[in-house]
Amino acid sequence: GGATIAETQGRLTRPLGYTTVQTRLNRLVTKGVVVRTAERPARYVASVSPEEVGRDVLSLLVERVTQGGVVPLVAELLRARTLGPEEVRQLRRLLDQLESKGEVGRSK
Repeated sequence: GGATIAETQGRLTRPLGYTTVQTRLNRLVTKGVVVRTAERPARYVASVSPEEVGRDVLSLLVERVTQGGVVPLVAELLRARTLGPEEVRQLRRLLDQLESKGEVGRSK
């Protein structure tokens, strides 16, 4: 259902002025990731899913941090924490699925 400027301002973890919140929401509208309704007060509703945002952020991270290389990023993530046996199985299943679909070894 989205949120009004005032509702958004009330949900923030740090205090920001009403007009600052309004400006930021309007910038998100301009970028196409949020839509503003015509009702009064206007409600701001996300036009992209959390999955899309996550995918875009990860793509940006791969490009900026590892110049497009996935392996250095994955290697660092794996070094940074210990995986449990179920996580290892999930990763192996994912690689097997990608290989069976012909998606491993193909440039995106």
